[in-house]
Amino acid sequence: MSAATAVAHAWAVDARPGVLRRLNPLAKVAATLPAMVLLVVWHEPAAAAVLAGAAAVLLLVGGGLGPRVLAGLLVAAPLAALVVGVTLGLWVAPATTAGSPVLVRLGSWGYTQAALAEGVGTVARLYAVVLLSCVGGLTTTGPDLVRATQQQLRVPYRIGWTALAAFRFVPRFGHELAVIRAAHRVRGTATGTGPVADLRRYVGYAVPLLAGALRHAERVALAMDARAFGAHPTRTERYRVPWRARDTAVVALGCAATVATWLLLR
Repeated sequence: MSAATAVAHAWAVDARPGVLRRLNPLAKVAATLPAMVLLVVWHEPAAAAVLAGAAAVLLLVGGGLGPRVLAGLLVAAPLAALVVGVTLGLWVAPATTAGSPVLVRLGSWGYTQAALAEGVGTVARLYAVVLLSCVGGLTTTGPDLVRATQQQLRVPYRIGWTALAAFRFVPRFGHELAVIRAAHRVRGTATGTGPVADLRRYVGYAVPLLAGALRHAERVALAMDARAFGAHPTRTERYRVPWRARDTAVVALGCAATVATWLLLR
């Protein structure tokens, strides 16, 4: 395969719309990792709000995500995080919030403003980390990430192809499970309601699914042996995941944004 053909097939695995999807997977990880590390070691709610807002803008503009996914990430998840933050404030030690204005009082116990700020601030940092991880996680396919680690990080192909085989197992198991469920319904065995009936059905699904998984694993192992897998130190790649100048620019911008956030809000 020529170099031009390899580049033409570079993103054939994930051709969905979105600017972020056309970046190297490692570039998205390297661009967001400094911000996530900063949020872990720096307890600053304002920094969490700024970095979470930047991640939300990236997902909205360049993620190519569906409306349901965006609604879950940017509407439902913040509301759930707010509830968890308010609840988390209940576990803050009263001694650490002494002297703060009391918002709710029940007998001798008081829910203070400092406890609320501590709980909401902690959850805000966690939500920002999750949102930053979604910048790469929701715009990258597993096979592309594995190929990038092999081609840019020089991960041995024996490890990379093992991960690729694992990714291929997941959709196959989903298809086989759907076939097994249909077969059970045709035979009239998928009857009954309630937790006991559900458990019985799942046990009935597990045995043929496990047998199919073992057969498929054996076929994959034979196919890899037939193609001399592991006989040579390197292997050719059908799909290339190149590192371009824009990937370097994205990493530089991500690091610069993290440093600027720290300098402005410290």
